[in-house]
Amino acid sequence: MRFTIVTPSYRPGPWLRLCIASVADQGVPVEHIVQDAGSDDGTLEWLRHDSRVRLQVEPDQGMYDAINRGLRRGTGEICGWLNADEQYLPGALRAVADCFEARPEVDVVFGDVIMVDGRGQYLFHRRVEPPRLAHTWTCHLSTYSCGMFFRRRLLDPGGFWLDPTWRYGGDGEWMVRLLRAGIRMTVLGRFTSAFTWTGGNLSRQQGARQEWLRLRRTAPLWMRWLTPWWVLTHRLRRWWLGSYRQEPFEFAIYTLEDPTRRRIQYVARPVGHWTEPCV
Repeated sequence: MRFTIVTPSYRPGPWLRLCIASVADQGVPVEHIVQDAGSDDGTLEWLRHDSRVRLQVEPDQGMYDAINRGLRRGTGEICGWLNADEQYLPGALRAVADCFEARPEVDVVFGDVIMVDGRGQYLFHRRVEPPRLAHTWTCHLSTYSCGMFFRRRLLDPGGFWLDPTWRYGGDGEWMVRLLRAGIRMTVLGRFTSAFTWTGGNLSRQQGARQEWLRLRRTAPLWMRWLTPWWVLTHRLRRWWLGSYRQEPFEFAIYTLEDPTRRRIQYVARPVGHWTEPCV
């Protein structure tokens, strides 16, 4: 299976080099499209000479418009998007391809995600389950886009493109549409991706909160009234499926200290994330 991975880019700083390296060493057929809005921070000077990516530079209407533009240019059967401050772990795309081949009826696959700080040090992890409509619509999206992969048939002929009118929460709105349509999803059951917690991530900005409220207001009133119930059942489901339990493990990512090779880290005491609301 051939992958199309899109990275929306605008002044990405040093993180983009790590992102590109993590896609390039996957060992599977993959086209990595960097859709840049015209970075003026020096990125384009070196990116134009990086043969590992297909670079497209043009104005866009925001992140989700950039992702759509990149996906339209792609040819891979399996798609995903990876932001500049995110990485794939070794063997991630091979495991995803094997899952899709074994489950031809499934259109979306989710991998687990590791959170690291700016130096690449482990902070916490997130094991995921397929999202459910009521919880996603009234509380929050419990999965991460860097660990999500989907078949191109969702886009064409399915028509499930991202809505570019959203600036921060377009993946949540997109997921609500998929769930309402009954799209089949599954989990991989392994870590596929690393997310760099920089403090400046889009999900931490005030606009993200406002867009979450905008999405929530579109849910049926009875569903919003039952939000505490969706939160409780979500947490119980995660507990029952073992999502709050994790044995010691190791992972390997690229770091700013050495962007040319992965650094292996052993996590002796894995921790889940409990500080965000509705987790």
